Amino acid sequence: MHIDARELDNGSLIEGDICIIGAGAAGISIAFDWINTSHKVILLEGGGFEYDDQVQELYNGKLTGQNYYPMKSSRLHYFGGSSMHWGGMCSTFDDIDFEVRDWVENSGWPIKKDAFDAFYPAAHNILDLGIYEWDVNYWMRQDPKCIPLPLDPKIVWNKMWHFSPPTRFGTKYRDVIVNAKNIHLYTYANVVDIKATDNISSIKSVTVKNYAGKEHTVKAKYFILACCAIQNSRLLLASNKQAPAGLGNDNDLVGRYFMEHPELKTGELWLNTSDELKLYQFENVRAELAIVPEVQKELKILNGTISLNPLPLAQKVQSNVRTWNEEDPRKSLKKNQTDYGDAYKKSFFQRVIDRFSSKKEEKIFQAFELYTRIEQVPNPSSRVELSNEKDALGVPRANLHWAMQPIDKYTVRKLNELMGQLVGAAGIGRVKLYEFLRDENDSSMPDFTSGGWHHMGTTRMSEDPKKGVVDANCRMHGIDNLYVAGSSCFATGGAINPTLTVVAISLRLSDHIKAKM
Repeated sequence: MHIDARELDNGSLIEGDICIIGAGAAGISIAFDWINTSHKVILLEGGGFEYDDQVQELYNGKLTGQNYYPMKSSRLHYFGGSSMHWGGMCSTFDDIDFEVRDWVENSGWPIKKDAFDAFYPAAHNILDLGIYEWDVNYWMRQDPKCIPLPLDPKIVWNKMWHFSPPTRFGTKYRDVIVNAKNIHLYTYANVVDIKATDNISSIKSVTVKNYAGKEHTVKAKYFILACCAIQNSRLLLASNKQAPAGLGNDNDLVGRYFMEHPELKTGELWLNTSDELKLYQFENVRAELAIVPEVQKELKILNGTISLNPLPLAQKVQSNVRTWNEEDPRKSLKKNQTDYGDAYKKSFFQRVIDRFSSKKEEKIFQAFELYTRIEQVPNPSSRVELSNEKDALGVPRANLHWAMQPIDKYTVRKLNELMGQLVGAAGIGRVKLYEFLRDENDSSMPDFTSGGWHHMGTTRMSEDPKKGVVDANCRMHGIDNLYVAGSSCFATGGAINPTLTVVAISLRLSDHIKAKM
């Protein structure tokens, strides 16, 4: 069932069993999981079914720290959320990502990877990822041309990725959500405040507003914040009438530990002989080079991966942070796609020229760019804070300070140095590191460092309220009926795009609430 909140009588009361705030990948996955149950589910979306720049403006804010994408265009604010322009890359967390690592400050989850393993297959299906198979040996058997680089397996391993079409939640799941009798989708219902009981032990209601000047109240037994890492923490901090520091923020943790995946070009691999390296190229699946946990511990580095892109193409592609620089996400997306499209055309024609010139054909697939992605160490200074400026609905805007630490740059350097050593030892070629990695005393990340548009960690998970905002079941510490869904609960970010795990952790949360109901 769909209701446009702009058309309700002002001051309407909306009641249900569960209220999900946000209709992106997390919120829609949870709502989808409750279809045909006996419970009334309220799904609140601040926008409509299409892009609306006035609604998108509510996400605007200021940036400080490491160079980043404009706040307004780093997330989409309508039904389907940022799945409406995501790229489709998916992989699973590693066991080491959940461990307390003495060389990684603030590391460790209160759960292990097996807590997600039970939900990854269902998330895999929701994202249309095809066969659930993550073993590189399986994919090597499917195509004899998928041959891994002969690098020391005691040091490096091949981590597999699957690619969604990509699934657009706002398109694929719109009809099934709207037609579900027990799911009540309210569009243009921006939550602006959360009201708790007098002792702030549970939530009584949330207040929603829209540009039509309407204000409504929503009551439910359970509330789930599923907005995104920035907006989840913003809403908690802004709900400060009863708790001056914000809901769940007694220990000054809400909004802190904002994490991204630093991504950047780091060097070049030059092979002695031509090799397409098909296993590592972009198709339905591909492998990236990762470092085994024992070596991570020995070198005291973070988790990370290196992908290999044909150099003729990669040299013509700019860093994402330099093309995604418009306030309007549609314009940024167009610039980004145009940059990739132009690079592909140029590299294609260059290959044709090479084939019919005096150059040797084997040089076409003889050089590859090293593109590195790492987890970011959880850093309390990397955070979301409230601005003194308010949006059109009266909510303080969110400002983002993206901050890194020396171990982030150290990890990037060590990963690439190690790759050079492995390639040399295997006798298959040489690795050239880019200039910014050569000064071991320089711990700063260059301004062309991109993020993956992966916002994580602002309501991090911990069993200790002094170290985290939610517990192992994503419930807010001290508040018995308020939960947080998605990547804002991540204690560490791993070295993978988070969407598959966002859906998995949301299904796990849904399962937990079903058990309570």
